[in-house]
Amino acid sequence: MKILLLIVAVLLIIVSLLQGGKSSALAAFTGSNDLGLFQNVKERGPEKVLSYITMALGLIFFVLVIVIRIMD
Repeated sequence: MKILLLIVAVLLIIVSLLQGGKSSALAAFTGSNDLGLFQNVKERGPEKVLSYITMALGLIFFVLVIVIRIMD
């Protein structure tokens, strides 16, 4: 069970890193006021699929952690 948790964790990290940034990271360091944190941006195509995969892997990770904790 813990091996499955490790696999899901690695996949979650990889899929999270594959996602593109929602705003310019440079703007956060230069002090720009318009970070675009709360912009309503729709995901399309591969970004939407990666978002769903990330959400599913996160949910699986959460459930596995709880199941492993209960079993120990």
